[in-house]
Amino acid sequence: MHTNKVVTVTLNPALDLSGSLTHVTLGTVNAVDSATLHAAGKGINVAQVLSELGADVTVTGFLGQNNAQLFEQLFQNIQGQDKFIRVHGNNRTNVKLIEDNGTVSDINFPGISVTEDDIQRLEITLFELAQHHDYFVIAGSLPPGVSAQRCASWITALQQQNKKVIFDSSNAALLAGIQAKPWMIKPNDDELSNYIGHPLTTPLHCQQVAQQVMAMGVDNVVVSMGEHGVIWQNNQQCLIAQPPKVPIISTVGAGDTLVAGLCWGHMQNMSQQRTLQLATALSALAVTQVGVGTPTRPAQLQHMIKQVSVTVFP
Repeated sequence: MHTNKVVTVTLNPALDLSGSLTHVTLGTVNAVDSATLHAAGKGINVAQVLSELGADVTVTGFLGQNNAQLFEQLFQNIQGQDKFIRVHGNNRTNVKLIEDNGTVSDINFPGISVTEDDIQRLEITLFELAQHHDYFVIAGSLPPGVSAQRCASWITALQQQNKKVIFDSSNAALLAGIQAKPWMIKPNDDELSNYIGHPLTTPLHCQQVAQQVMAMGVDNVVVSMGEHGVIWQNNQQCLIAQPPKVPIISTVGAGDTLVAGLCWGHMQNMSQQRTLQLATALSALAVTQVGVGTPTRPAQLQHMIKQVSVTVFP
């Protein structure tokens, strides 16, 4: 049966300050041509795209109460149910410098420290939401105070309740998260390389590691590989999606857009092939703009879907 209800969990939200400039030179003054400031964080980005696709989204995680306004405004705009735990302090600001040639330099700050009391309030919220929701997207980095093991324990608990958990994180959180056996993970090739400890340079290398991760109990491993496309390995088969060449304006949020597409396709009972095609098309459209969301017309999306080839791999 298909559902429109989904919970996205953002443990370490950020205000994204994006600046466009010709070229970044370290150690000197760099003048930015144009800038935007908006509420972000991986799970929040996923929620934004899911809402535009037609999902009924509930957002949760930790939110600093001192500068929550832009977040609250966004949640209203996407008609998201706001179940964020308010904590003391300011949400971090992450700086993204986007050069004319498409290179993005991310300067990510650590985020708000959360207390044991904050964490327990989130746990209560998560398990209340689990009574009425089957899909959970847990995405992004962990704030100071939340260990990788603690995050993994939520994945385990939700999976034990037969929830579908899509987990998208990196470093220690990804390592611990894989052991908790989420229903799906979506690392990019860099994150998967860090996980395995050596560079993965081809789709075949990525697939081999995806199979190792599946053997540990993760049902679906989706690896985004930039212009090399996206592979999706599960028990049935491995598919590879190849997006068309598009002008790259900014890659910010492209991975989150892919996650939203994967989640939505599955929620709507689409086939694996159709889901991957949709998610890859959404992600390809995402890199042609600055900012997250799909302000594109449905016709544009349909046109992009037709240009994404999906084949069995290898």
